[in-house]
Amino acid sequence: MARLPLYHRALAELEQRGVHTVASSDLAGSLGVNPATLRRDLSRLGSFGTRGTGYEVLTLLSTVRRALALDREWPLAIVGAGNLGHALARSEGFTTGRFHVVAILDVDPAKVGEEIAGTVVRHLEQLERVVADEKVSIGVIATPASAAQDIAARLAAAGVRALVNFAPVVLSLPPELRVRQVDLSAELEVLAFYGARTPARTAPGAG
Repeated sequence: MARLPLYHRALAELEQRGVHTVASSDLAGSLGVNPATLRRDLSRLGSFGTRGTGYEVLTLLSTVRRALALDREWPLAIVGAGNLGHALARSEGFTTGRFHVVAILDVDPAKVGEEIAGTVVRHLEQLERVVADEKVSIGVIATPASAAQDIAARLAAAGVRALVNFAPVVLSLPPELRVRQVDLSAELEVLAFYGARTPARTAPGAG
């Protein structure tokens, strides 16, 4: 599952470039994936590929897109209109394809009424009504950590069944609620761990 978005992105780029077929070794190599792993992954979606010819890009792209449920619209609501909320609302991933920001919510009176990438910020007290009216499928939490748990619980109670949490806190939620944790500070800490243990490289011509 974690590799399907990679395949989708690579196939979409090939389709845009007018490439009609691609060998499994070439597709795998462009993504840093073992060719056998790629073929095994794609075999779970059906029978694809012709020996000596490779995969038909458009056919495989359509299949991967259906597997990821990208053949439908996915309305998003972002909670938190701070710097991160602004960046997310303007990001290409949230403004192209099948994902659309239909609502942005915040508690700060200075932010309510502001327009971000064509969407007007609403007050957080409207969350439940917004979820129902806009048929929100995915909630995006871009609030401080102290507010994230309450926001997640409200989104779940309102009917949202998938969340992306950017707040640096582990949420306690029902198991049926799908949550993807994106902790930027934790990622930086992991890089710091490895960076401290990697020998420094000498720049060409130095010394």
